[in-house]
Amino acid sequence: MVGKADLMNAIALNSSLFNASRVIGPAIAGILVAMIGEGWCFFVNAVSYIAVITGLLMMTVEEREPGAPGASALADVAEGFRFVVRNLPVRAVLTLLGVVSLTGMPYMVLMPIFADRILHGGPRALGWLMGFAGMGALAGALRLASRTELKGLNRWLPRASFAFGVTLIGFAWSHAFWLSALILLPAGFAMMIEMGSSNTLLQSMVPDELRGRVMSVYSMVFMGMAPFGALLSGVAADRFGAPWTVTGSGVFCMLAATVYWTQLKRIREPARQLIAAQRDR
Repeated sequence: MVGKADLMNAIALNSSLFNASRVIGPAIAGILVAMIGEGWCFFVNAVSYIAVITGLLMMTVEEREPGAPGASALADVAEGFRFVVRNLPVRAVLTLLGVVSLTGMPYMVLMPIFADRILHGGPRALGWLMGFAGMGALAGALRLASRTELKGLNRWLPRASFAFGVTLIGFAWSHAFWLSALILLPAGFAMMIEMGSSNTLLQSMVPDELRGRVMSVYSMVFMGMAPFGALLSGVAADRFGAPWTVTGSGVFCMLAATVYWTQLKRIREPARQLIAAQRDR
């Protein structure tokens, strides 16, 4: 919906709005759950989609000339996957994102266990923990929004992923509520830097005619891997306990970040070429 010059700021703005709701929503929900129960919270959530639908109906987007139709929908999907596989920078960014989404993101699924059984805080504690993670993510989104160029984002990815892993391990073994909440600030910040930087880099490297297909792969990796990660985390937490499960998640994120960093020299030049090719079009 926006031009390439505004792409980074638009992605950061989108992330900011998303995480502003994550700051406010969980804190309110934690109080409401304790006062009126979960059912009414789900009801309010359902009613809120009226605003979403209204906003979609009000949107006016500039029409663009459609590209040449593919042989079939499956052929179009295959073309998107081929672009990902053939281009090292795109493949590397999506692989790192996939590992973080599969192993790191599901820590939020286990958050109720930490709030109730480890920190002994109940629904209000859960709301505060989610709120602190959201505040960190919001700060990360605003940090991305303050950037005006792509230079350096390739280095941000492994650093943010590694920092995310470190904070997950710290959170896993904290038994003090406020310490756990404070640890979630840098965890949310690092998580948002990794996700937002991945999104920005991919959209900057992909040709216009393939952007929808490649970003669908991004969505599949980012959002599609999370349910599988949640399932694995639940099984692992039942067998080994939540702290060890989140510790393992942090270790995997750190390992993935380390591998990406070792390949950074190989990734950097092809990434510059892809970005330059899109700017020249």
